[in-house]
Amino acid sequence: MIQGSGSDVGKSLIVAGLCRAYRNRGLKVLPFKPQNMSNNASVTPDGGEIGRAQAMQALACGAPLSVDMNPVLLKPQTGFGAQVVVQGKVVGTAAARDYQQWKPKLLGAVLESFAKLAANADLVLVEGAGSASEVNLRQNDIANMGFARAAGVPVILVGDIDRGGVIAQIVGTKSVIAAEDAAMIRGFIVNKFRGDPTLFADGMAFIAQRSGWPALGLIPFCAEAALLPAEDSFGLSTPRPKGGGKILIAVPVLPGIANFDDLDPLRLEPDVEIAMVRSGAVLPAEARLVLLPGSKTTIADLAAFRREGWDIDLAAHLRRGGHVIGLCGGYQMLGRMLRDPDGVEGPRGEAIGLGLLDIETELTGEKMLAPVEGVSAADGAPFKGYEMHLGRTYGPGCEAPLLILADGRREGTVSADGRVSGSYVHGLFSDPAQRASLMARLGGEGSGLSYEASIERALDALANHLEAHMDLDHLLTLAS
Repeated sequence: MIQGSGSDVGKSLIVAGLCRAYRNRGLKVLPFKPQNMSNNASVTPDGGEIGRAQAMQALACGAPLSVDMNPVLLKPQTGFGAQVVVQGKVVGTAAARDYQQWKPKLLGAVLESFAKLAANADLVLVEGAGSASEVNLRQNDIANMGFARAAGVPVILVGDIDRGGVIAQIVGTKSVIAAEDAAMIRGFIVNKFRGDPTLFADGMAFIAQRSGWPALGLIPFCAEAALLPAEDSFGLSTPRPKGGGKILIAVPVLPGIANFDDLDPLRLEPDVEIAMVRSGAVLPAEARLVLLPGSKTTIADLAAFRREGWDIDLAAHLRRGGHVIGLCGGYQMLGRMLRDPDGVEGPRGEAIGLGLLDIETELTGEKMLAPVEGVSAADGAPFKGYEMHLGRTYGPGCEAPLLILADGRREGTVSADGRVSGSYVHGLFSDPAQRASLMARLGGEGSGLSYEASIERALDALANHLEAHMDLDHLLTLAS
């Protein structure tokens, strides 16, 4: 099990890289995360959902997605707690304090899922959540040491030198956790190192001496890792690959932003520059496209969009001849009305939409979770992706669909002038034909590059990086 001294220390990527490295050695490897908190999720073939990081790790293993890879997924709803997903299905919503009472009941599902994976793999690589030193949350823990001890899984602790204070991170963890928890840790890794490693040799020795844990690796910063999807909103503050081209795509960053990995394929395009527009900034006038991504709290995010004055910026953008695309929650915002009569994403209520598409949405009914494929209605460009949303969208605008699914269903909406469109399909731009179609509409040219191939190359590079800087043979002996 890979646990961290804090959030965003690189646990997800280290697990992904080890998954690929051990798979390359001929082992059957599977990823596991007992509890994940993220609004970036993927759909499994059987219609469940798991964290996006576990989907990437499964890809690294060459394994099909399974709800057992992430049995508990918490999807934060700003100011309202979190939606709780257990073994792929939504079971309710809980405030942070109330959720602490849920955890003892969820441990059984976590251990059940882990046992299924362990019975069908040579090696299961487990990712912890947040920090191993959150002693205030240790009681009934299912994400870190609570799981490790219940399942008898040895732990490696990862610290992040890039943020500073890594010696205190790791030694401090030893000083605050219970002795029984500390005994589960077999060694430590220092991640994201930059510069001359000999200058930190004394630091590694000091940590080992003070903690009593052996040093298992000093991992230099891996540039290729930036090509892989970020797990959560921490990734939005990390520099991402840029096209640097002539087509600027503006993306407003709203509090409940979700599934923002939909943007990653667009970064492959040399003609594209993506501007993540944060609170207090304006939507840039030179943008050719404003893209509204998914949201976990659509009505609340719509209110935030207006508070920022971005509705005014968006109207000016359209007057200048710009284009607008909404995905999932962003699609719902573009309609005339949003209703949440049952309070599934926040307090019960309704809100007037941006009015750019002649549709309305009601957030009721079962959650739609399904892989989908089809073609663009306008030009037949193919796509593969998935739907993951609550609610029913209807209205005259649906008679002008953006996509035609393989089963013949119409999906999404396009405005009469063709400059505003929306869809529930995530992963839409992974297909180079879809990106080429979009580039043509925006006055550019598609690269034809394969997003899937770029991810595979990045995973291979990450695996090779870990092979070069860690003793993977020794690590394997630590697995019980």
